[in-house]
Amino acid sequence: MQPKEHLSLGQNRALHGFAIFTACCTFFLIIAGALVTGNDAGLAVPDWPLSYGSLTPPMVGGIFYEHGHRMVASFVGFLTIILAIWLWKRDERPFVRTLGWIALAVVVTQGILGGITVLFFLPAPISVMHACLAQAFFCIVSSLALLTSTGWKQGATGVASEIKGVSMYQLCLWTTVSVYGQLILGAALRHSKSGLLWHVLGAFAVTFLMAWTVARVYKYYAEVAQLFRPAMILGILLAAQLSLGVGSYLVRLASREDVQPGALMVAVTTAHVATGALVLVAALLLTLQCHRLLIPAKQKMQVNSVAQEATS
Repeated sequence: MQPKEHLSLGQNRALHGFAIFTACCTFFLIIAGALVTGNDAGLAVPDWPLSYGSLTPPMVGGIFYEHGHRMVASFVGFLTIILAIWLWKRDERPFVRTLGWIALAVVVTQGILGGITVLFFLPAPISVMHACLAQAFFCIVSSLALLTSTGWKQGATGVASEIKGVSMYQLCLWTTVSVYGQLILGAALRHSKSGLLWHVLGAFAVTFLMAWTVARVYKYYAEVAQLFRPAMILGILLAAQLSLGVGSYLVRLASREDVQPGALMVAVTTAHVATGALVLVAALLLTLQCHRLLIPAKQKMQVNSVAQEATS
């Protein structure tokens, strides 16, 4: 028989792998949702929770995107149930177990909001809330994927010190909040067809904060791989997202007279939404790593004072 600790390690790896799989499926769900909006297929199916009174409607036209989105959402909901129960049974950390139940509550709420958008003919406030809650859920399951990793559980804390002034953790937190705010503005733009100026102004603010974040990590924490890697990924995603944002505007401008959304417009706008979700998660995971790895400047000063008193 295998030693108990080996079984525990295997179970932890399986749980971590399942959390990653759930996060990946959630990302695919965001893409599926963006395809529904991009193809103007939100009302292709007029009823809910069934589709034309059936679980297997004809997958043609907009029904393919709308019912396909529902199928992916149901699968993600099923995965979230398993993940929440698994965390409750196997993870000893109360916060992580609670976060699993929060994920389940959010995905149930998300499903209800999805139904309301259909039954009430896509009210803009509910549609925007539905889109924003999807991003929040992606953040939660991605955080669980990080928190269940062996590196997080066994890795060192306090491997580097914060610099004076605005801490790295605070800067990353501001960046994450700004990205989420920008996604809210983007959702409002997609569903209400207004607010372009605010979205553009938001893009400038997000770009400034992200560039500041990446530059600071490159300058002060290049030797800390857990910070350097996500920061560089964040920089790459920022460049891609800005390009897709400009491309999305130009494609919409060129196809404004089209009766139906063209394939190019759907592809670019969907990629813009998907990349935005990745930017948000990358910023969040970098924030979590800063919180775990960096010693606050005040705490460092206190430790140094105690050390000096001990040696004097």
